[in-house]
Amino acid sequence: MTSAPSADPSPAAAESHDELVIAVDGPSGSGKSSTSRAVAQRLGLAYLDTGSMYRAVTCAVANRGIDPVTDPGAVIDLVRDADLELSTVPGVEKVVIDGQDVTEQIREPATSAAVSAVATIQPVRDLLTDRMRRIVAAHGHRMVVEGRDITTVVCPDAQLRVLLVADPAVRVARRSAELEATVDVREVTDLVIRRDRDDSTVSSFQAPAPGVTMIDSTALTLDQVVDTVVSLVNNLAKDTND
Repeated sequence: MTSAPSADPSPAAAESHDELVIAVDGPSGSGKSSTSRAVAQRLGLAYLDTGSMYRAVTCAVANRGIDPVTDPGAVIDLVRDADLELSTVPGVEKVVIDGQDVTEQIREPATSAAVSAVATIQPVRDLLTDRMRRIVAAHGHRMVVEGRDITTVVCPDAQLRVLLVADPAVRVARRSAELEATVDVREVTDLVIRRDRDDSTVSSFQAPAPGVTMIDSTALTLDQVVDTVVSLVNNLAKDTND
């Protein structure tokens, strides 16, 4: 994919909309988190990393010794009653569940390896989807929301819906760089490819749904991907004014 012309970095385009939800889906390593944070910062929007919600629940499940495979009911009860707090300021990461700060733990390889077992429990997804929608509403529907099924389930009516994809080898390399050699390439490949396979049983993030714009980030820099998304927002503003 060729890069878009440099987008206006000012939030003017975002301010032309009373409501502006940008929904971003994509597989592991596609760049959706980095892109979403940068777009939110550039446009002056709030930011929601829905994956951190699943990871926080996974941490709580592990810390309480619950097996999500043999006792999914206990996981569902935990999610229903959980006090979950997370930062919606782009660039500021803080995740707390039931009073325990799990900001660091959610990024550990053990959490990444275990999260699919929690995220594939449909009632858990339903409960967290409801929370996600309430968070978006609490921010006046002015937010960049990223995850797995945001464009199709969580925010299907978002003003802009984007699917970020990338070549699997590139995605594995990106995740390896993020983990800074704390796990070997085979483990990273399993984390990326297997998790995508597992999560695809309950959410669609491999191909764009109707009305969703696909961006292939394989050969693009982060700035180029961000420019592309902001250009799409600028186009929304033009369409509104025409």
